[in-house]
Amino acid sequence: MQSDNMKCGMQQAPARSLLNALGYTAEEQKKPMVGIVSSYNEIVPGHMNIDKIVEAVKLGVAEAGGTPVVFPAIAVCDGIAMGHIGMKYSLVTRDLIADSTECMAIAHQFDALVMVPNCDKNVPGLLMAAARINVPTVFVSGGPMLAGHIKGKKRSLSSMFEAVGAHAAGKMTEEEVTEYEEKVCPTCGSCSGMYTANSMNCLTEALGMGLRGNGTIPAVYSERLRLAKKAGYAVMDMWQKNIRPRDIMTKDAILNALTVDMALGCSTNSMLHLPAIAHEIGFDFDISFANPISEKTPNLCHLAPAGPTYMEDLNEAGGVYAVMKELADIGLLNTDCMTVTGKTVGENIKNAVNLDPEVIRPVDNPYSKTGGLAVLKGNLAPDGSVVKRSAVVEEMMVHEGPARVFDCEEDAIAAIKGGKIVEGDVVVIRYEGPKGGPGMREMLNPTSAIAGMGLGSTVALITDGRFSGASRGASIGHVSPEAAVGGPIALVEEGDIIAIDIPNMTLDLKVSDEELSRRKAAWTPRDPKVTTGYLSRYASMVTSGNRGAILEIK
Repeated sequence: MQSDNMKCGMQQAPARSLLNALGYTAEEQKKPMVGIVSSYNEIVPGHMNIDKIVEAVKLGVAEAGGTPVVFPAIAVCDGIAMGHIGMKYSLVTRDLIADSTECMAIAHQFDALVMVPNCDKNVPGLLMAAARINVPTVFVSGGPMLAGHIKGKKRSLSSMFEAVGAHAAGKMTEEEVTEYEEKVCPTCGSCSGMYTANSMNCLTEALGMGLRGNGTIPAVYSERLRLAKKAGYAVMDMWQKNIRPRDIMTKDAILNALTVDMALGCSTNSMLHLPAIAHEIGFDFDISFANPISEKTPNLCHLAPAGPTYMEDLNEAGGVYAVMKELADIGLLNTDCMTVTGKTVGENIKNAVNLDPEVIRPVDNPYSKTGGLAVLKGNLAPDGSVVKRSAVVEEMMVHEGPARVFDCEEDAIAAIKGGKIVEGDVVVIRYEGPKGGPGMREMLNPTSAIAGMGLGSTVALITDGRFSGASRGASIGHVSPEAAVGGPIALVEEGDIIAIDIPNMTLDLKVSDEELSRRKAAWTPRDPKVTTGYLSRYASMVTSGNRGAILEIK
C-alpha cells in the first residue's frame, strides 16, 4: 500500500501518533487509506448537499474494507460571481483545485481517492488532479437541480438572466422578475440545464471516471446517495485490481468524451476543460479536433438553454449511457476503453435503452446531423474560436454585420441595456481573455441581455472571454490569440464588418491584410488590470483559450 510510506516502520511512529490523535484505530491504520475530496460549502447551491454525498461515500469505502479520510476542495458559484470582479476568480480556481488536491493526496500518501465535485471548475480541476496523482479514483458528483416551474412551464437559471434583459427592455414587470427569482432554482444541485457543471459531470461518465448516473441523477433523489455508496465500493474494487486514472483517461477516452459532448450539446466550456485534462496525460489536444468529430456526430439532445428539456428529463430518458449507446451503434465510440467499473465502455452500455426519443433523439432522427459545437477560424481567430452551434438560430448561422467594440464586459452591458445595440450588430468584447481579464470571465450577462431584449436572432457576440453553458445565440468565445497578447481581436475598430459562417467554420474581419498590418504595428500592450495576488501570478502563466487556458512557466 502506498500509505505504508507514511504509517509503517519505526521511522513513521510519529505519523502513527498523529493518526492516533485523529482517532484512527490500529485496525483502521492497517487498511488502505482512501482520500475523499469534498467540495462541500454553504455558498454554492450545487455543493450544499455534498456533505450527505460524502457521508454515503465514507460508508461505502468502509464497508468495502477501506479507511475513508475526508479533505476539502474549494468551489465558486459562477451564477453568484457573475457580473462583477468575482467572475475573474472562477476559471482560475480550476488550477487551484488541481494543485491543492495534488498536494493533499501526495503529502498524505493516500492509496485511492473518491472525488466529490459538482459545479463548473471542480469537475475538471479534480479530473486534472486525478491524472497527476494517478491512484485508483472514482468520481461521484452532487447531482443536478430540478427545473423550476412558472405558469406551467419548466424554467432554469438561464431564464432568470434573460428575465433581467426582458425587464430592461420593458417586457417584464419587476413583480414578474421576482416570481422568477423565487422559482427558477427550486432545489440544491447544479443548475438544471446543460450548463458547464452538468456538461462536465456527464462527460465524466463518458470518460469512464464516474458511475452510471453521475451526470444526471437529480441531487435531491435518494438514488444519488446509493450511487455515492457504490462509488465507495467501486474505488476499493479499483484498488484491488490496480486500475488507475491514466488507464482510463486515455487519448481514445478523451475523444469519446468529445463525441458525447457533440451529441449532448454541451457547454462551450468543455473546450477549455478537455484540452486541460488531456494536457495532464500528455495528449496535445488541439481544439480543431472538434470539427471532424462534430461533422460525423449527430446532435441528439436539446437541453436548456438550447431547448425545453432539462437534466431530470435526460435522466428519465436513460441518461448518458443511452446517448452513448446510440453513438456506439453507428460506430462513433471506442468501446474498448476501460472505466471505473472495471469493465469497458462497451460492456457498460450494452443494455442501455433510449426511453424517450423526444429527449434523446435516435441517430436516424437527430436535431442536426452535426454536433453541438464548432471551432471557427479565420483572420479574426487564427488559432480558433468556439460556438455552441446547437443553440444558434438558423438565421444567425451565417451573418455579416458591423462591429460594436467594447474593451470590457461592463461597457457592453451598458450599451445593450441602453438600447445602443441594434439588429445586425456584432458585439465585440475583448481584453476579457485568460490573460487580459485576467481570468476569462463568462459573458452570460450580455448574452442574456441580448436575448431578453429580443435581439437573440439578429445580434452576434464575439469575445476572447468565454460563455456560460446557459448562454444561447450566436455567441462566439475563446477567440485566440486573445487581445492581451496582440491577437487580431485587439485590432478590430468600430464599424468594421465581421463575417460569421458557422457551417463553413469561419470567422473573418473584412479588412485588408495591409490595413491589419498597419494596425498591428501601431498596437501597444495594455497595462495589466491586476498587479497583485493570485490573479497577477495566473496572468503571467496562462495561455490563450485555444490551449485550454493551461498554465505554463514562461
